[in-house]
Amino acid sequence: MIVATLRRWAAWAPEHESCAAWQRWADAPTTLAVEGSPAARFLPAMLRRRCSPLARMMLTAAFECCEEAELADVATVFASRHGNINESVGMFDRLAQREALSPTRFSHTVHNAQAGLFSIAAGNREASSSLSAGEESFACGYLEALTFLERAPERPVLLVTADAPLCDTFAPLVEEPRAAYAVALLLETATADTGMTLALESAAEPDAPARWPGALEFLRWYLGGAPKLALTAGARRWVWERAH
Repeated sequence: MIVATLRRWAAWAPEHESCAAWQRWADAPTTLAVEGSPAARFLPAMLRRRCSPLARMMLTAAFECCEEAELADVATVFASRHGNINESVGMFDRLAQREALSPTRFSHTVHNAQAGLFSIAAGNREASSSLSAGEESFACGYLEALTFLERAPERPVLLVTADAPLCDTFAPLVEEPRAAYAVALLLETATADTGMTLALESAAEPDAPARWPGALEFLRWYLGGAPKLALTAGARRWVWERAH
């Protein structure tokens, strides 16, 4: 079993941009806004203009989670359920109207666009993975980060998870908590008495629908101090447990 601990974390949502703000939210959760994106002024202007709202959220959380000296050396996992689907829908509309498409905009709608932008902005050439796994995207991203730690236990792994609410075209088709958010976790190996374990169990009965996206449920649990967190998706239950 791979045991990990958080070296550092960061998160972003409209009106929730500091650790203190997220601690207050974890203590008394309130509805999160569904619109907005960070200014991301740490990025060069040319690169910033190319970023979608999702990319701005992910890169803001990623850069806030790492010290400057760490940015170029961490392995990375980027996980998003929907990625840049909202921008893709806009391009489909243009195609239907026989209008020209922007090659640059197209290149930034692929699912690993955020990983590529981070690599450029941070000068990072380490291993990276981008994934989508439906409502289990955060949990699968965390598992992917653990596999990176298994291969190179001396190197921390940066897990970045984010989503923006789906556009009106697809929103009625998906039941999920709606929020614009990004969460970054800098994970490193630990011992069983200091870190967190992750186990996968069968879920005999479905749990009540999640109130928050998986990454925010994890953050609320981590900041709250409870010994165990269980996130259920279909027939599977992902269980985190911290050292006693």
